[in-house]
Amino acid sequence: MEHSFTVTGENAGQRLDKLLADNIAELSRTAAAELAENGGVLINGRASGKKTKVKEGDEITVNVSEPVELKAEAEDIPLDIVYEDGDLLVVNKPKGMVVHPAPGNYTGTLVNALLYHCRDSLSGINGVLRPGIVHRIDKDTSGLLIVAKSDRAHIGLAEQIKEHSFTREYEAVVYGRMKENEGTVSAPIGRSQIDRKKMCVTDHCSKPAVTHYRVIDSNSGFSHLALRLETGRTHQIRVHMAYLGHAVAGDPVYGPSKVITELCGQCLHAKKIGFVHPVTGEFLSFDSELPEYFRRFLSKNEIL
Repeated sequence: MEHSFTVTGENAGQRLDKLLADNIAELSRTAAAELAENGGVLINGRASGKKTKVKEGDEITVNVSEPVELKAEAEDIPLDIVYEDGDLLVVNKPKGMVVHPAPGNYTGTLVNALLYHCRDSLSGINGVLRPGIVHRIDKDTSGLLIVAKSDRAHIGLAEQIKEHSFTREYEAVVYGRMKENEGTVSAPIGRSQIDRKKMCVTDHCSKPAVTHYRVIDSNSGFSHLALRLETGRTHQIRVHMAYLGHAVAGDPVYGPSKVITELCGQCLHAKKIGFVHPVTGEFLSFDSELPEYFRRFLSKNEIL
């Protein structure tokens, strides 16, 4: 359903998400914010973020989809579980698997597999489509992911992520030889105003983002990097590496137009994860082997 209205003088200066929630009955502020961030709100014909301050006379157009009752279904999909107890589990996600159901991917996801494996033992904090999901990695990023089986675990893990005490280390192959053997990228990330499906380094409606990197090996064409996230923004490593001029090899979104198709997506692996168990207080850390596609690409390009 489409809604259109003009901003009046009394509403000038308001944030877009608040304006929408105040003027469209079926939208909460959270729903309005999500709609704006996904390109569903136009100001004078241009997609705008949730924090945009509106001006008197602005023409607002909003497309609100009719509500659909959705529920993820359990599916018998094999999982590579590296740790599990009564409160949480750590899974090694393969490249190509979506973490949770979303438009275009309602089956075959990690959540569908978890529902079969865990039955009713998954945290319900993130709702019926994202049960147990505390953090995510992209569909074509492989590697370690923590899943909360209890609400107490979910709350404790989310707090560690918020406080940046949650260790996440990745390995990637990027284009070109890095100028420095190690460094830090500190550049805010927000949604692109040109393409709302992409993220970018920007000062507009952005959040702080920090990525530390170290060169493991390199040649004239590629560099094999170890990366540590200080923050966890959407597509953070992919955006920061592209910002440096060294996009992740195989990345169809932030890399060169001529994509390395043999990689079937970015050469990026969530290799290590470390956290304090939110119930027992024990520090746990896990390290996964580089997957076959990653090792094959290193060998083929002699990045050894």
